Amino acid sequence: MKKYIIPVLMALSLVACSKKEEKKTDTKKGFELSNTMLSSISLAKVEKKNVEDVYSFYGKISADKNSYIDVYPLVGGNVMSVNVELGDYVKKGQVMATIRSTELAEIQKDVSDAKTDLVVAKNALRVAKEMYEGKLNTERDVLEAKSQLQKAEDQLQRATAISTVYNVQKGNIYSVVAPISGYIVQKNINKDMQLRSDRSDNIFDVANTSNVWAIMNVNESDIDKISLGMKAQVSTLSYPDKVFDGKIDKIFKIIDPQTNAMQARVVLSNANGLLIPESKATIKVSNLENNSMLTVPSKAIIFDNNKSFVVVFKTKTNIKVKEIKVVKQVGDITYISEGLSEGEDIVTNNQLLIYRTLNS
Repeated sequence: MKKYIIPVLMALSLVACSKKEEKKTDTKKGFELSNTMLSSISLAKVEKKNVEDVYSFYGKISADKNSYIDVYPLVGGNVMSVNVELGDYVKKGQVMATIRSTELAEIQKDVSDAKTDLVVAKNALRVAKEMYEGKLNTERDVLEAKSQLQKAEDQLQRATAISTVYNVQKGNIYSVVAPISGYIVQKNINKDMQLRSDRSDNIFDVANTSNVWAIMNVNESDIDKISLGMKAQVSTLSYPDKVFDGKIDKIFKIIDPQTNAMQARVVLSNANGLLIPESKATIKVSNLENNSMLTVPSKAIIFDNNKSFVVVFKTKTNIKVKEIKVVKQVGDITYISEGLSEGEDIVTNNQLLIYRTLNS
């Protein structure tokens, strides 16, 4: 008879241990979440989402080169005034500097001479026609007068066009005006400077920064991780807590031999002007895979004794701590492979207090 007693005792012991293990993951007996605590917690559902891959790159903010204009002086002369400074915002047509130039006097003289020649040519044609009617000259003389009139008109048109290009007003003062609205991002001119007529350097750079580029450097080993259209999140040292969203719209298929890196471009809206050209940037690009996994908010996870846990909420008297297996964390989202079911509610704040109470 004794030989049957030992197996029975062992079986009862195993059942007791099994029940004890079940109690560890169940709600602590008699535990009930107070109404105050209940109102202070937040819940989130376990969701199934496509797995997202995120990669980080470094780069800088650059002005949109399609809205970036170098301003060159069309004439040489003495700089009378400079009305803007580096970083100033200018509107299209705004006078940025004035230059006293003798070249403008020549342009004005050409226009004046062309107008005079046109009057003379018109009178010559009128006289030629009157003489032809009186049979005092030939039809060829009339045609010659018409030809001279056409030449005078063409000359005036050319002189006027040049005057328009140089924005000639009265006198010998040349005004350097902003070609577009934007910010002065480069300035190479000062009051009383003498500008040569054959100067090849620009005096201003004006950039419209309503849109800017984030240029990121991609190492050779990471080239296969990026593609056109990938979502990008950009942050800068100036505003580390702000994220600017965009997409990769161009990949430059050239590797710089100095850096062994390729560049890619992200276009960003900059209506608020927070993104400053030449500032350093961190660019995170993401791509969705075809497979999906269960996800939980990263802030809901409790890491204890080299394991990861979450607090699952059903009712104020039915709360459990569950161990989960984390696959990877991508920002605010953590992908898991075990421990939870889709649709379960988990506590996302004050969960540590509940966890400690349940495990005390």
